[in-house]
Amino acid sequence: MKDMDVQREAAALRFRKGERLRLRTLVEQLFAKGDSLFEWPLRAVARPLGADALGAMFKGHVPAGTGRLQMLVTVPKRRRRHAVDRVLMRRRIREAWRLNRAGLRAAVGSAGGVRTFSVAFIYLADKNVGYPKVEQSMKRLLAKMEKRYFPDDAERQD
Repeated sequence: MKDMDVQREAAALRFRKGERLRLRTLVEQLFAKGDSLFEWPLRAVARPLGADALGAMFKGHVPAGTGRLQMLVTVPKRRRRHAVDRVLMRRRIREAWRLNRAGLRAAVGSAGGVRTFSVAFIYLADKNVGYPKVEQSMKRLLAKMEKRYFPDDAERQD
């Protein structure tokens, strides 16, 4: 019984393909019409989409595997010249997301009008930042997103 609980918790923390923002149409619309939030060293661009808006983007046929909560990480080459540094920061950002997204995931799941919620994280610092700072920034950004896009759910949790 205890092993089953551990397996469920581990499965809930996985970062699956459906959670990766990979469709060009969604990415372009996110950067064109999304709202920006800032918490050093990260900037988040977020956009909730209803089922009608999502269907209109894809002419009525939403691609299979499009999750309710999707994210993308970008570390600009202009900021971090070496690929090793870009990969390191992408991994740190993804890990902070994976471990701290539960509140936002629950808010998106309970929001009736939102079919998918897309988020892009952009790394802004010129140097590598340690994981604790990235995680702290991620927690603050997620809290800001919950408060801005799902105010009813955030008030119930407080």
